[in-house]
Amino acid sequence: MEYARLVDTYELLGRTSGRLKKVGAIASLLEDTPAPLLQRVVLLLQGTVFPAWSDREIGIANQLMIKAIALATGFSEQDVVARFTASGDLGKVIDDLTSRKRQRTLASRRLTVEKVVENLQAVAAVEGKGAVDRKLSLVTELLSFATPAEAKYIVRTTLGTLRVGVAEGVIRDAIARAFFADVVWGPRAAAVEAEGLRIIAEDGMALDRRLRERNRVVTRPAGEIGKLDLWKPAGKTDLVIVKDDTLGARLKAAVTDAIEMAWYLRSDYGEIARIAKERGLRGLESIGLEPGKPYHVLLSEKAPSLEAALAAYPNAALEWKYDGARLSIHKQGDRVWLFTRRLEDVTAQFPEVAAWTKQAIAAKEAIVEGEMLGFRQGKPMPFQFLSQRIKRKYDIEQIAKEIPVQVNLFDIVSLDGASLFRMPQRERWALLQRVVKPIPGKLQFARHLETTDAQQAAAFYREALAAAQEGLMVKNQDAAYQPGRRVGYWLKVKPTMENLDLAIIGGVWGTGKRTGWFGSLVLGCRDGETFRECGMIGTGIKEKGKGVTFEELTALLKPLVTAERGNQVTIRPHVVVEVGYEEIQRSPTYSSGFALRFPRVVRLRPDKGPQEADDLERVRRLYSLQARQASPAGIATKGPHV
Repeated sequence: MEYARLVDTYELLGRTSGRLKKVGAIASLLEDTPAPLLQRVVLLLQGTVFPAWSDREIGIANQLMIKAIALATGFSEQDVVARFTASGDLGKVIDDLTSRKRQRTLASRRLTVEKVVENLQAVAAVEGKGAVDRKLSLVTELLSFATPAEAKYIVRTTLGTLRVGVAEGVIRDAIARAFFADVVWGPRAAAVEAEGLRIIAEDGMALDRRLRERNRVVTRPAGEIGKLDLWKPAGKTDLVIVKDDTLGARLKAAVTDAIEMAWYLRSDYGEIARIAKERGLRGLESIGLEPGKPYHVLLSEKAPSLEAALAAYPNAALEWKYDGARLSIHKQGDRVWLFTRRLEDVTAQFPEVAAWTKQAIAAKEAIVEGEMLGFRQGKPMPFQFLSQRIKRKYDIEQIAKEIPVQVNLFDIVSLDGASLFRMPQRERWALLQRVVKPIPGKLQFARHLETTDAQQAAAFYREALAAAQEGLMVKNQDAAYQPGRRVGYWLKVKPTMENLDLAIIGGVWGTGKRTGWFGSLVLGCRDGETFRECGMIGTGIKEKGKGVTFEELTALLKPLVTAERGNQVTIRPHVVVEVGYEEIQRSPTYSSGFALRFPRVVRLRPDKGPQEADDLERVRRLYSLQARQASPAGIATKGPHV
């Protein structure tokens, strides 16, 4: 498939602001894409060449891209830098330079989607001596054969700055539109205007005469219209029209629910698109848990107090909320995989946990969940301490001695190939205890208490805090397990107003002792598909020593810089930090409408991606809660610098 077809869609998306139009443009592309290529095309639409669960990155920063642009166009690096300084977008720079290219390639050929993905994935795999030159060669090869528009999007994809408004929700809806019929009912049914569609309508509906004349309409009794009619390749149907609200809503939800659940279990919309095209709803609904393939875990909601959490469930189970890393442990025969909540495979970093799993779990195949703690001199340490091991790729044996770990298990979601999602929490906990033979101090069960008595719960809460843990989880024992969602089945209770997990979206180069580092950073909360500024931060970060340092943050953030204006930079949302603050204030200048007063970095959150940062609605809720507890907050006057 020619890359130009994808570029045409990029251009259309860039000119389109409406979400429905974006969904339609992508759906059209997906319908035209051969099934074997869907995975690559969907990844490129999302501005990457790796699925969400992969920890691989292309690894090209601005400086190397400047060299590649100079080589591909024949202009000097100084020319490229000057234009980049003026525009802040290397994609725009190469679009302009390629249009006036001084250097011609000896041969020309049309770029394909396959070639673009192949080269960019190869860039990520290059290591060792001569790696920089090899990376440069792979990128330059693509740019040399690209048209101006193609070159622009290759550069943006490589740098992670595609920015065409294609969030996960847009991809999900585009898959639904591309491969499944739309469903309308009630007042919408009478207003349908269409031409050239294949329509199934419920018997007895008063359809407009022009609708019947301009489309192929087949009528059926309501009882004969089912979800299998919705798959376009098999049902040959573009639209289903029914009278009954319940039937219409059920058919509509069948598609969105199947795609969403498939995402929670696979985290690769490219694979999901291929399955949808080739096998329809049955294919999507057949996707299940597989050992060795990460899935999105059930998420908890924040409760305002222990009393409120207890009142939420008639049958509650309380567990310590450990200050560690959520771990999904997969066992199949003699093989073990360990995944974080961000779907990262950390099996190699924790060989002792893999060994404990083989010893403790007698079942041939199982997937269990727990929280992993790091220790120093026998004392549990905060997550930030443990993250040193999670990020370490080398000298595993040495760091394992420096940071020993303990895993506290609290759930089981699969046993011998059977999913346990529909099993109530109470039964899953009992089954976990039967399947696992704990190894005290190493692989053991989470501290657990079943009670609705407020005094017992309060005592259990104090024990958790005294043990340097975050608080309690309060779980509904009658509830099933819903992957990937916050559905109110688990509530977490902490002793103070919650800190915020925010993405770093900008920065200012430091001066004096902070020269060479970002001296202050812009924080952003999610608002749909974008991020809104809600504060500037420079405290809680150290110049050197233990804890989060300016040097560490600068090293993490420099490859993510997408634009520079003087000493101010715009940063692609990727790094998430936990932020404490004195209060939330109204702000007339920050785009979120709020500002954090005296914010401070508590810790990095490498276990969270930008899509898991707190959203604007949560900031609003905390502001409202704060307003009820104290006098109204003041007005912040200091706005963002970038």
